[in-house]
This record gives sequence, C-alpha cells and structure tokens, in this order.
Amino acid sequence: MKAHEGMYIGGAWRPASTTDTIAVVNPADEQVIGHVPAGTAEDVDAAVRAARAAFPGWAATPPAERAARLAALRDVLGARAEEIAATVTAELGAPPALAASVHAGLPVMVASSYADLAAAYSFEQRHGSSTVFLEPVGVVGAITPWNYPLHQIVAKVAPALAAGCTVVLKPAEDTPLTAQLFAEAVAESGLPAGVFNLVTGLGPVAGQALAEHEDVDLVSFTGSTAVGRRIGALAGGAVKRVALELGGKSANVVLPGADLARAVHVGVANVMSNSGQTCSAWTRMLVDADRYEEAVALAAAAVAKYVPGERIGPLVNAKQRERVRGYIEKGVEEGARLVAGGPEAPLPTGYYVSPTVFADVTPEMTIAQEEIFGPVLSILKYQDEEDALRIANGTAYGLAGAVWAADDETAVAFARRMDTGQVDINGGRFNPLAPFGGYKQSGVGRELGEHGLAEYLQTKSLQF
Repeated sequence: MKAHEGMYIGGAWRPASTTDTIAVVNPADEQVIGHVPAGTAEDVDAAVRAARAAFPGWAATPPAERAARLAALRDVLGARAEEIAATVTAELGAPPALAASVHAGLPVMVASSYADLAAAYSFEQRHGSSTVFLEPVGVVGAITPWNYPLHQIVAKVAPALAAGCTVVLKPAEDTPLTAQLFAEAVAESGLPAGVFNLVTGLGPVAGQALAEHEDVDLVSFTGSTAVGRRIGALAGGAVKRVALELGGKSANVVLPGADLARAVHVGVANVMSNSGQTCSAWTRMLVDADRYEEAVALAAAAVAKYVPGERIGPLVNAKQRERVRGYIEKGVEEGARLVAGGPEAPLPTGYYVSPTVFADVTPEMTIAQEEIFGPVLSILKYQDEEDALRIANGTAYGLAGAVWAADDETAVAFARRMDTGQVDINGGRFNPLAPFGGYKQSGVGRELGEHGLAEYLQTKSLQF
C-alpha cells in the first residue's frame, strides 16, 4: 500500500502540522518502504477536538446502530484481509502464513464479537429500587504497539465504539501503515466523521501529547511496563481513567503425568510465534527434575524447525535485535546452558535472531526475570509442585501461563494458585471472548469480550 501523507481526522485525510516524517522499514531486508507524518501536539489536539465534537452524536446512537456500523467495519477488514496481511509482512516481518491467520484473521473475529456485544449488551440494568445506566466514558486516547499492529488497534477501538466512545489512535511508529489501512476501512464502512481519528508519530511526542491531553477521558495503552508506569502516573495526576496492557514473563508449567512431548512442542511453538514478540508468550518452561533432560532434548529438536527467514521472521527493528541478543549473551554469562541458537546473527541481512533455548536456568537469572521479547525460551527445573508454584509466581509479572497435567482437574487446581490473568489448561486455545490482561506489573484492566467493553463504560444509578 502507499502511505498517506496526512492524518485521518474528522472523517478526512488532512495535512499534518509538520513536514517531518518517520521512515517505515521492512525488517526482513532493512529497506525503507514508506514514510508517514511525525505528528505533533498540534495534530493530537485537532484529532481530540474532532473526537469531542463527534462524541454526543455517537453516544446517543442506538446500540443496534452502533452494532451495524461495527459489523460493516468487520466486513471491510475481512474483504481487505490479503492487503492487511501483506502490509503486516512488509512492516513487521511476520511470515505470510502468520500474517494471514493471526494478524489479519484475528482482528476480524474481535470486531465481529463487538458487533454482537453492542447489540446484545444491557446498557440499562435494574438493581432493586435503582436503574443503572452504563454510559460511554467519552473520548478515548488509544496508544498501540507494533507486535500485533491490527489486533491491538481493534481490541481497543471496537469496544470503545461499541460503548459509544469516540477514539484518537496513536499507533506504534514501526507499524503505522497497518493503522492507515484501518483508517481507510473506517472510512469505507461509513462510521460518522470524527468517531475515529488517527495521528501517526513518535511515542514521546504524539503519544505523550495524547496521554496528557485534558480533553481525553480514558487512555488505553499497550506496551512496555516502563512506559505504562509513566502513562499511569500522568493519568493518575489528572484523575483520568486508564487501561494498561503491559509486559509478561509467563510460565508454562508441565506437571508430572502430563503429556511431555505435547507440552514441550506447543510451548516452543508459543514462544517462537511472531518471533517471540508476544507479551503473553510462555517464555519460562517449568519441568520436574525426573523429566527435565528429556524436555530439554525435545525442546532443542522442536526449535530446529524454526528456520529464520522461513518459519520465523525478523525482529521489528535493529534496536530490538540488539536488545534480544544482549539478553542471550547475559544468559550465557550468568551460567545458563545454551542448547539451541545463540547471539550470532543467523542471516547477513534483516533483523533476525536465532531461535534460542536455554537449559539450567535458575529463577534469579536475568533471562528468567525480565521480558526479552524475542525467540528465547528458558527451561527451569523444579523439585515438587510447591517449588513449581513458587517459581511460576516469582516474577514482577502476571499476564499469562499454561499448565499441563494428567487431567484437567489437577491442572485447574494448580492454575487457580497462579498469580496471572489467564492460563491455558492442557493446550486450551485462545478465546477472543475471554478477558485478556494481567496481575501485578502486567497491567490494569482487561481487553476482549464483555470485560473489555466494561473498560469504556461508566455507571450512573438512578434511585426510585
């Protein structure tokens, strides 16, 4: 696709306030594929004013009509799936099969779920002698990351629109072309002018201006815990609603009696998908001492199938590649055993990192505590179930996880004791209707399904 030279504000593409641009680079070949405007506080202000002007009309639109608009948007996204997938491959480096199934396919499912929810949700409820109205929060500032560029946009914009809110989106600077495609889809679907607005730009400039803007009622941010902390502090100071989806260091716990081969195979696939650039990836595999070496051998064999440039793509940019390679070097330095991969570049061109597996990882090692955000798996040994639980819960994060056991009942009992937002039981699949979000420093609030819709609503009770 050809990049737009302006911002999508008030239902039209408008010139940016500056001639400064951001280069978009294909991480697979390091070539510039386009430029987008580097938005300023002035652009953000124009977008927020457009969203504020559109808010009363959109909030008063009957839910059934909002549902119909979301369904139309879903249909446009579905019709343009091939173009979306190609764009994600070009600017993120996702292999074509992953781009088609996950990056283009999942957002259609999420948009569809919110079209259904907008029509079915009870925005008016009776509680004893009170009637409770669930009303839209107002203008939403959405700041999205690059790792799932369209899914993260839809997971914020669709519930906000279903609730009756209007939105200003500031997408990640690495993947703005997908966001521009989304804006085109919004225009094509017939959403009223100003209900959705797009400003491209750098996080410390446009992102900060959006988070700080006094006429933004809720800031929804997905990204690093460090940036989330700053946004949370800004929002708190302004007594502003905030939703934060942050980092993770999720545990994949294989209990005695589980199907070890399946648990390891699925666990490796989970970490290698999207080149490890997934906040909920199960980057710590916990295995009992009796089967530990067998698990390490299975993981080394499984990861060999992830060939850079074929089944696994590059990291998004040079900075991320160096960051991940630094963590691999740190793992070696701290005494972990390298059983696959390593810090050396697997290809001469592109921001690739070798799919890497570490054994003999102890809970206090840096690679067991900090989010790496690359194709790196740490395998840890535990002595008994209490030890496994201590290790699983022993990080600052609590976003996701998995438990494998001989039966679901055993796995569920363990999962209930984990300090984490969602756990897959014996290979349970991702559910776009289930709430996504974390405990501890993994964030505040939830996305997807009814819980995601509730983030964008406020309550008003009338007593009779």
